[in-house]
Amino acid sequence: MPERPKGTRAVQDAVRRAVERTFQSSVGSAGQTRERAQELADEVLRRAEDSAARASRGVREAGSRQRAAAANVGDRVGDRLRDAIGEVTGVHADEVERLRSELASLRARVEELEGRLKAEPGAKSARKKST
Repeated sequence: MPERPKGTRAVQDAVRRAVERTFQSSVGSAGQTRERAQELADEVLRRAEDSAARASRGVREAGSRQRAAAANVGDRVGDRLRDAIGEVTGVHADEVERLRSELASLRARVEELEGRLKAEPGAKSARKKST
């Protein structure tokens, strides 16, 4: 077997130590990378949950506003009807017919809105009953 130069063993040991140090630093950074990836995933999840909560609040608030507006429709129709009756005296037949048609249209709209309210969950508490 040929004889190795004396410095060859020292070079091999130096290369081995360098490879070991490189490997150790790679293992450490892989752990840091894994931790950072977990932190990012947690942040994305938190933001998604916050966004979903905001959207849910917006939907609930919009539904509440719609129910309140629908509850006031009956009052507004009554006001319009009183105004119309006050103006009816002395008007032509075609004007009375136009008012009847408008009243029928308003009744249909009120029934539609009431139907929507009945279809919505929790709508009974927001509805006013008129007799």
